[in-house]
Amino acid sequence: MDCPSEENLIRLALAPISGISTLKFDLGARTVTIEHAGAAESLVDALAPLNFGAQLRESRKIEAGEHGVVVSTIAIPKMDCPSEENLIRMALADTPNISALQFDLAGRQLRVTHTGDAEPLLERLTPLGLGAELTSTERADTVPAMQSRDDAGEARTLRWLLAINGTMFLVEIIWGWISQSTGLISDSLDMFADAAVYVLALFAVGRSLAHKRRAAHLAGWLQLVLAIGAIAEVIRRGISGSEPESVTMMGIGAVALVANIACLILIAKKRDHGAHMKASYIFSANDVIANLGVIIAGALVTWTGSRYPDLIIGLIIGVIVLGGARRILRLQ
Repeated sequence: MDCPSEENLIRLALAPISGISTLKFDLGARTVTIEHAGAAESLVDALAPLNFGAQLRESRKIEAGEHGVVVSTIAIPKMDCPSEENLIRMALADTPNISALQFDLAGRQLRVTHTGDAEPLLERLTPLGLGAELTSTERADTVPAMQSRDDAGEARTLRWLLAINGTMFLVEIIWGWISQSTGLISDSLDMFADAAVYVLALFAVGRSLAHKRRAAHLAGWLQLVLAIGAIAEVIRRGISGSEPESVTMMGIGAVALVANIACLILIAKKRDHGAHMKASYIFSANDVIANLGVIIAGALVTWTGSRYPDLIIGLIIGVIVLGGARRILRLQ
């Protein structure tokens, strides 16, 4: 065992075993320390098929109170989508002594099961600018058990989501330019932001933390450039004038709406398989609102004969995408 991909295989091999509370990997020493209930031999048996040469070095009973496992609840007011959840996971990825992360997007809080002090957690989260604040720390009566995941199934779902969002990014930005609609152009960037989340999720499998962060920063810079370009286009057309084609706005907006509903259907089958898939469901649901905003703006352009509904929705979505890019680039 000498790389993150092998660590991931070990986690998968041990996932079906009940009674495991924490896993602590030391890639340098090529060891894993496991806090668990039951016989240690069952762990070795589960690892044997991997052919990593797993051997039991030591097994001892942990005395009451020795493990010192606590649960810290952190309020994160600006956390409401999977791109932000992904940033938080990456920020905490190499923090020692964390055994579980439980995200509550609706309540905008994170529960971290860990040992030691909670301050290092806040030091990692503060640079993200999401307003992280420690609300409580209490001793854990139980430690969340590891859950078995259908990683292959989730990967297939993520690839479909990536294909849908990537295709709609191209469709909306091309037709947005042709129809002079800043609403469609900005909404295409929202699709791009979604696609970037799914690319990072797929890229993260078996990669080191440094690779993940480099990929995140690359996506963040590209998203930043596109968002600034979209906002600049809104300003330019606001000054020089534009004639957005309302029928095209409503038609392409409806296609994007159907695409996001398809994403919701795909994610609905997996949203109980973990916080990431549940967050993706909420994120796509929010995208449906943006699509409806473009369609309504198109209808208002037809009704009023004014270009301003298109400019307003384009500016709103552009600012939202710009904010997401800034948060990605704050990741240390």
